[in-house]
Amino acid sequence: MRRRFPKGPQLDQHSLIRRGRIPLASLLHTITVAEYLNFRHAAKALGVSLSSVSTRVKTLEEDLGVPLFERHARGVRLTEAGRYFVEQVAVGVDQLDHAVKTAGMIASGELGCLRIGVHALIPRSFLADLIGRYREDHPHIKVEVTEGPARDAVMQLRADRLDIVFVAGAPKLPDCHSRPLWTESLMAVLPQRHRLAKQPTVTWADLVNETFLVRHGGTGPQVQEHIVLRLAGRWHPATVHRFDVERGTLLSMVGQGFGITIVGEATSLLPISDVVFLPIADEPEPISFSAIWSPFNRNAAIRNMLALARELARCRDSSRAVPHHE
Repeated sequence: MRRRFPKGPQLDQHSLIRRGRIPLASLLHTITVAEYLNFRHAAKALGVSLSSVSTRVKTLEEDLGVPLFERHARGVRLTEAGRYFVEQVAVGVDQLDHAVKTAGMIASGELGCLRIGVHALIPRSFLADLIGRYREDHPHIKVEVTEGPARDAVMQLRADRLDIVFVAGAPKLPDCHSRPLWTESLMAVLPQRHRLAKQPTVTWADLVNETFLVRHGGTGPQVQEHIVLRLAGRWHPATVHRFDVERGTLLSMVGQGFGITIVGEATSLLPISDVVFLPIADEPEPISFSAIWSPFNRNAAIRNMLALARELARCRDSSRAVPHHE
């Protein structure tokens, strides 16, 4: 006849677990019995048969070599060893449960960190709305935002210091994925007292003799390239002055008469006085803005960000397509 609780040296619990002799189900059943102090009630709570619970607990006691429960007519009572065992195991099971849930949330992009590179974050712009909505939808994702030129952002992306970057244009990079997401009309920013300020629009020919101001940072390098490209060949070279200032400061300099600049329409949302924003009528097409990310980055938060960006872009395009009647 098999001896239920052998005397002498007993097997170490950790070695039992390492050898796979204690199934997780046995631990869960034992914890549940300890909670209800009744095998029948524990079985009902677990949704299994009474015999299954009884067998698992009995086998566990035999493997440990110690009684965990004292049986009596109306239920069970934990032994001193059982109380200690259940307390310790419950902590481990809770940690395991937390680890499983956490791993699942990270894999689905609901937990973790998303490092975003931007050219600017203007209130009420598409990008600001996108990041704001993302933070609302994914409150357990820590969002970090870094502003800088597109070249710097892509370098940080390649160095795995950023997860996703948003840039002007639709670059084709051989080692990165990219996706155009939204567009903005190109606008000239002029002082209110400028000779063209009362016009509804301007053309590049109107701007030939102007002094252009651009920033060293942000989209400044791309803006300069665009100005030079548009004025090249037909007129004398453009006069472009670069300044190491923030966007708001550059617009204030325009208002003070230092020169003019060009921006995407989102910049017109900024509360800047003494300047006017005029669409450039002969600009061939709106400026495209794209997301760039590494194909080797498996952060699921990127996928969720792109899905939300597509949704917002569709809503934006739909609202623009609907005619507004007064």
